[in-house]
Amino acid sequence: MDDSEPFTVDTVLAPVDGSDESATALECAVAVADRYDASVHALFVLGRGVVQGMNAGAVDEDTIAADTQGFFDDVSHVADDAGVPLVTAVDDGFSQTRKTRHPGNVVLDTADEIDADFIVLPREPVTDAASAEVLEKVAEYVLAYASQPVLSV
Repeated sequence: MDDSEPFTVDTVLAPVDGSDESATALECAVAVADRYDASVHALFVLGRGVVQGMNAGAVDEDTIAADTQGFFDDVSHVADDAGVPLVTAVDDGFSQTRKTRHPGNVVLDTADEIDADFIVLPREPVTDAASAEVLEKVAEYVLAYASQPVLSV
């Protein structure tokens, strides 16, 4: 991008995982989208335990769908209040058959698929908490490999 070209954003990708941190990141994504008259694409990334549980039949897919929709319902008011269009999607962040499928790749692949101009995601954790959410560990990966500007909050 040339310095003389104005910075434009049409689509902001906001990967979320249901955590409070991802809700905060979504709020920041809405603020960026509002500033540039853009839309937000919120991508809910399912964690390894959820994906493995669904594959094994130990986790009810309808319950996961309801929980995911509940998160989107809780945060969609932020976009509504700002008048920012919000698109939602869900994807699994792990695969038992593809070693290269992990949350970082899911975020980057989605950014390319939707032609995102900007990514906002939760910051990498400062502690090694065992209960870390799905996206807390992908910020560094996305920051290193994204071709779009990235804001990690």
